[in-house]
Amino acid sequence: MRKQERADYVLKRLDELYPTTPIPLDHTDNFTLLVAVLLSAQCTDIRVNQVTPHLFKKANTPKKMIKLSVNQIEDIIRPCGLAPRKAKAIWELSNILINEYDSLVPEDMDALEKLPGVGHKTASVVMSQGFGHPAFPVDTHIHRLAQLWGLTNGKNVVQTEKDLKKLFPKESWNKLHLQIIFYGREYCTARGCKGIVCEICTTLYPNRKKAVDYSKS
Repeated sequence: MRKQERADYVLKRLDELYPTTPIPLDHTDNFTLLVAVLLSAQCTDIRVNQVTPHLFKKANTPKKMIKLSVNQIEDIIRPCGLAPRKAKAIWELSNILINEYDSLVPEDMDALEKLPGVGHKTASVVMSQGFGHPAFPVDTHIHRLAQLWGLTNGKNVVQTEKDLKKLFPKESWNKLHLQIIFYGREYCTARGCKGIVCEICTTLYPNRKKAVDYSKS
């Protein structure tokens, strides 16, 4: 198969497997989504969803969040890991939202990326899942599977995002990035498949016999 043929098959099969794509992180608005995505860095969605109810019960708006101290935020979010850094970022971005954006999350990629603790991937998730703008956030699952499926050269997540955007129609991006994540968690796990076990890997590369080493950068 050529690269575009592989992409077409992936899109078709994932639509069959995951016709609906619920957002994995529990939230009620774009502020709680932003905080949840920030907390998900190097942490599972399940753990984040266990922690955020406690945090949002105390502070589900920027104004309520800055009434907490950084130490109070840190104590609540500690199970998510990297708590000191994440707590500081949550408090600081809440303050910025109040002072510069009337307590609203900006509907702008550049503005989001300038917020403390918010990188390109987090901003892309908010733009996609929060505002509905076409974006293709690349996490570790997507980066790994795109390499196993021969859709990117896999040097880094930036290149992976560019390659995937070229291969798939823009209207599919928001749904597809979640579909790939779901598939990676359910069928093509890092330890369980390695390019030689799951349905999509074996369909795209039926003659592949050895496990594939992939770039984690």
